Amino acid sequence: MPIFRALSAADRAAVARKAVPTAVSKGDVLYRAGEPVSQLMVVHRGAIRISRLTSAGRERLIRVLGPGDFIGEGVFLTGDRPDHWATAMDDGQLCVFRHEDLAGLVADHPGIGLGMLGALSRRLDETEHRLAALGSADLDARLADYLLDLPSERDGATVRIRLPMAKKDIASLLGSTPETLSRALARMVRGGVIALHGTRDIDLLDADRLLALVGGR
Repeated sequence: MPIFRALSAADRAAVARKAVPTAVSKGDVLYRAGEPVSQLMVVHRGAIRISRLTSAGRERLIRVLGPGDFIGEGVFLTGDRPDHWATAMDDGQLCVFRHEDLAGLVADHPGIGLGMLGALSRRLDETEHRLAALGSADLDARLADYLLDLPSERDGATVRIRLPMAKKDIASLLGSTPETLSRALARMVRGGVIALHGTRDIDLLDADRLLALVGGR
């Protein structure tokens, strides 16, 4: 896990003794907005959705956390209660640390604090990048930017990506609706920019045109 990577083997063993392996099931709510959170939860397996409710009562997806990411740091660092919900997207496992144990670990092993700061800095950079993309009124540009940032595999001349979550969640992340997102994907297919395979796999047929949609990045 990235926040413990800089520690020695002995220090990692000391940290492991404080960890509580915790299984979660798809749909489990880890905490709700406004609830007290007394532990740091590091994702070991699975994915956690972070979302907020709009004034109209609709859920808005903020980010998806995967293995190595963590939640519950806000209360530990600032004392503020969360303004978001954390929900398991599928069955998985967490490594959980009580905040009082975490305080001692950070005091004894400053590298943990530095790892947390590094991870939070990267998360802030990603959030700023997404906010800049959301400032565009053009969903095609936001979608192109999202597709280009996904991990890809190359098979000869073909570059393939896999959507990491359902299209309705991607639509929420991009500030759109599932219907509008489907129309944007269909436009890209008709234009020869991408090819769809099933519900998750996409071939990037013309990365230059995707870059042009984003504005060259």
